[in-house]
Amino acid sequence: MGKMKLRPLGDRIVVEPLETEEKTKGGIILPDTAKEKPQEGKIVAIGKGKLDENGKPVAMEVKVGDKVLYGKYAGTEITIDGKKYMILKEEDVLAVVDEK
Repeated sequence: MGKMKLRPLGDRIVVEPLETEEKTKGGIILPDTAKEKPQEGKIVAIGKGKLDENGKPVAMEVKVGDKVLYGKYAGTEITIDGKKYMILKEEDVLAVVDEK
């Protein structure tokens, strides 16, 4: 992927949702209406972070490239160049997935 065209503000992040499995383990194909919204994705852009009560920047706990889990109904879905992305606040991220 080239350079992200979005620059999120504050403590917002842009996540590329990972595709969900379209079949169950038993081989049943799920229609779009039965699929859950993706809750796992890869961060492609982050803002500068929020400011504390004294106006000092608070460092983000996530970084570009992190694989994260986020709330099912969190954020705003957008489409850029035919690809879907989510814009979330950092607090909507539930966990970072370490694949070690």
